[in-house]
Amino acid sequence: MNNLLQMTPSARAAFETFKAHHAARLAHRFEAWDANVFWLRLERWYEDVREPLLKLYGGRVDVKEQVDAIFDCVVDAYLERPEALRLLDLERQLTPDWYERPNMIGYVFYPEKFAGNLRDVQDRLDYLQEMGVSYLHIMSLLKPRPGKNDGGYAIMDYRAVAPRLGTMNDLDALTAELRRRGMSLCVDLVLNHTAKEHPWAQRALAGDDEYLAYFHTFIDRELPDAYEPALPEIFPDEAPGNFTYVPDMAGGGRWVWTTFYDYQWDLNYANPAVFREMLSNMYFLANRGVEVLRLDAAPFLWKQMGTNCQNQSEVFHIIQAYRALLRVVAPAVILKAEAIVPPDDLIRYVGVKTTVGKQCELAYNNQLMVNLWSALATRKTTLFTKSIHQAPRLMLGAAPINYVRNHDDIGWAMSDEILAAVGENPQAHRHFLNEFYTGQFPGSFARGVFFQFNPNTGDARISGTTASLTGLQQALEANDEQAIELAIHRIMLLYGLVMARGGIPLIYMGDELGLRNDTGYLQDPDKAADSRWMHRPTMDWSKAALRHDMRKVEGRIFNALIKLINVRRAHPHFHNFALFHPMWTDNPHVLAFARHHHDYRLLVLANFSEFPQTIQEDLPFHAGLAGPLVDLLADGADIQTDQHRLSLDAYGLRWLVAEGDL
Repeated sequence: MNNLLQMTPSARAAFETFKAHHAARLAHRFEAWDANVFWLRLERWYEDVREPLLKLYGGRVDVKEQVDAIFDCVVDAYLERPEALRLLDLERQLTPDWYERPNMIGYVFYPEKFAGNLRDVQDRLDYLQEMGVSYLHIMSLLKPRPGKNDGGYAIMDYRAVAPRLGTMNDLDALTAELRRRGMSLCVDLVLNHTAKEHPWAQRALAGDDEYLAYFHTFIDRELPDAYEPALPEIFPDEAPGNFTYVPDMAGGGRWVWTTFYDYQWDLNYANPAVFREMLSNMYFLANRGVEVLRLDAAPFLWKQMGTNCQNQSEVFHIIQAYRALLRVVAPAVILKAEAIVPPDDLIRYVGVKTTVGKQCELAYNNQLMVNLWSALATRKTTLFTKSIHQAPRLMLGAAPINYVRNHDDIGWAMSDEILAAVGENPQAHRHFLNEFYTGQFPGSFARGVFFQFNPNTGDARISGTTASLTGLQQALEANDEQAIELAIHRIMLLYGLVMARGGIPLIYMGDELGLRNDTGYLQDPDKAADSRWMHRPTMDWSKAALRHDMRKVEGRIFNALIKLINVRRAHPHFHNFALFHPMWTDNPHVLAFARHHHDYRLLVLANFSEFPQTIQEDLPFHAGLAGPLVDLLADGADIQTDQHRLSLDAYGLRWLVAEGDL
């Protein structure tokens, strides 16, 4: 084996001992070439596995037996990896920046809302390919509990497709076709909890001590009452508190940790059996062709008394071990953190200091979404610019998921310190945004509704589709052509910024056609209390049929979005590997940032006002652009200044490059 692979002396000695113990035992299971590849990969990632596992479980008397059981899981998955996916592993190892390239365009949907079952989704792939989609996030794919299930995030079976969507054979066929088309599938892996109907929970309910240890359960309220004061309530209206009393089959009962809903039982990752079981589920999905695993509710994985039980250091040990063990079996697979947390906490999910390259490759850029909607309501970019100046920078090998909207609500997760620094009262600003996006503020163009409104504090989050929040619904109802045009410009402004920011831009299903709020959810008793279903409309394929008709709103939005996508895909300036340089302009309505590659410079300008604006002429020079300027969105036209000012139309967007960089 290659002893030039860098390890600490203690890790090297441990690896050689580990290999000597297991190699002979496994020799009959491996072909010679397979054995060489396996041990080389394990050697490469051994220290990244060993260190966190020792921190998590090294104090247990059975640590050797537990590590051996995890190792057997790794070997089984490696040997079961299909040949087609082994070739994909090789391709991805040769192109490690595959998910950072400009051609990465994301699209996300609930499958039954988009098409029906998985076979129906496969029949609609031409539509997605027409859009240039290369990253497909299919939500709520795995089998959930019946009835209320948190939008499909209360999983009964990690190894079965939701019955309404088809079978695992259908998933195999879909992933094979996606690979043929150059599309990568992202699937949600709910790590923090299972449905109470999951077999593990059912065995715990029956009093099986082995499976009781899979969850956090308590025979009385002493410990729950000690934990509770430091814990936030995620859904205070529907699921107050963090613990649920569950009667057992023997006539007694226990308190179960239920961070989200009473039917979602939190898993106990202090138990290495839980770590191993979830690793096995990861391998199962990876070997079915899933290329991105979205780690749902990752911040909540570890419980520590006296804390809010989020973002604990053990969470990052768990992720590091999972990532390294995935690299041994399936190097083509990457991890995405579903961590809607402040920027300083978010950066830890993609790696800082000694953990760079050891955490998730992808993470949601929630702050970008929040700043987009705040600037759109205020018409000012001061807060936006201040926020991105102070945001931590992602490390090499990590990329953000940038989005305008997703399936969830919009919560105003802004820093009070940054709000105060730009002269905003934090409480008043959030109150204004809530009133604006629910249409209560005079002159508002938005048609959203509250989610989880707290009448005592005035705190709330916002539900609504992109089209309805940007004024398109109101404009169409009023048959106001000028307002319609402004609403379309707002949509393109928002999407133009997520396309230019780097990372993977994510389109929520229907935004490309301007789908509006859907109030049909109110007729479903399992959904009526959750206003988020309003911005999860069913795909309207009759509207999709109008996407090439420029006389229709659907055609105007679709083609404008396709132009953004095509320009992004055609230029290396949009590769994620770049220095991000936020800039101040002399106009509070205009946002500016530059992206610096070794060979390329890009300057992005965005006007958040419904009136034309200008900024200082020398800003491109300070962004590193030399010589004549070209706007990539103006079909390569040279930029002309007006009285030594750069101009932008109402809600105007410019992607500026130096003529010599084309």
